[in-house]
Amino acid sequence: MRRAVLTAALVMMMASTASTVVWAEDPDLFWVVGNRAANRCEIVTSNPVIIGDIWFASGPFKSKDDAKLARSTINACPNKDVTQED
Repeated sequence: MRRAVLTAALVMMMASTASTVVWAEDPDLFWVVGNRAANRCEIVTSNPVIIGDIWFASGPFKSKDDAKLARSTINACPNKDVTQED
């Protein structure tokens, strides 16, 4: 019984890791990141690492329009100018 539970937990962990890897490599996904150095929110196409000047991230989003909509609703974004093109 214990072995079956451990095996199931391992399989679930590996499946979630595999889906994370797919997200990180999918060029059709977008994230919104807060960039302290630029003092604005940016839309990026790779899974961001939250370190240094990147202080938050939201996503992934399936389209750039979805990411733009999300960016306009995030209160933490220092620059609310949604007319800027990325």
